[in-house]
Amino acid sequence: MNLLGFDVGGSSIKAGLVDVAAGHLTSELKHHPTPQPSTPDALMGAIATLAQQLPSTGPVGIAFPSVVQRGIVRTAAHIDPSWIGMDGAALIRKTLRRPGTFLNDADAAGVAEMKCGAGRDTPGSVVMLTFGTGIGTALFVDGILYPNTEMGHLELHGVGGEEWASARTRTELNLDWPAWIARVNEYLDAMYRLLWPDVFILGGAVSERFDEFAPLLKSKAQIRPAQFANQAGVMGAALAAASMP
Repeated sequence: MNLLGFDVGGSSIKAGLVDVAAGHLTSELKHHPTPQPSTPDALMGAIATLAQQLPSTGPVGIAFPSVVQRGIVRTAAHIDPSWIGMDGAALIRKTLRRPGTFLNDADAAGVAEMKCGAGRDTPGSVVMLTFGTGIGTALFVDGILYPNTEMGHLELHGVGGEEWASARTRTELNLDWPAWIARVNEYLDAMYRLLWPDVFILGGAVSERFDEFAPLLKSKAQIRPAQFANQAGVMGAALAAASMP
């Protein structure tokens, strides 16, 4: 069964069709600029445009840059504040005339990795980390997600962890691999001391270059590269839709 997944970011929206049984994309990733301002009406209009380019049936999943509790958007760090309090599933039904589900974008990436990627069949505690504009986190115990952990805001050196060690910070400060990974290692150590995970999975677009910096990484937990990189949010959104009751 091919289901439609979306991954909403601050600058662009990605969409693709996912074979949820086999665990891979069956279409190319489509992109649409995130409207500015990214109000619910504007953003759902962009999602409708992408949906027309990827004909499909069945439920839809949307990975969203927010805390999402039972489908309700609770925060708006990288999206228009008018989203707070919105019912994502209701907006999908209104816009696409289909059932659907909203979930946190890092949680979606984690779902993809745990079901089909680097975390597949991994027991114990696993922390998925996505390094991008911020640091997204998803926590799993024996494959079960604890949603909306938001551990990218963990404080380091007087700032949030994502201000200290995100991929955006690496770019803005023009850090080479050793300088950036030194910061990432500090963040991993802080996370380890709080959560004691068995495995860290490192994702985000930077994971495509994992081999370049992997020898510099240090942690008492096992460190694995994410398998799906920038596809993970789309895949996880579709997989979440497939799990709808």
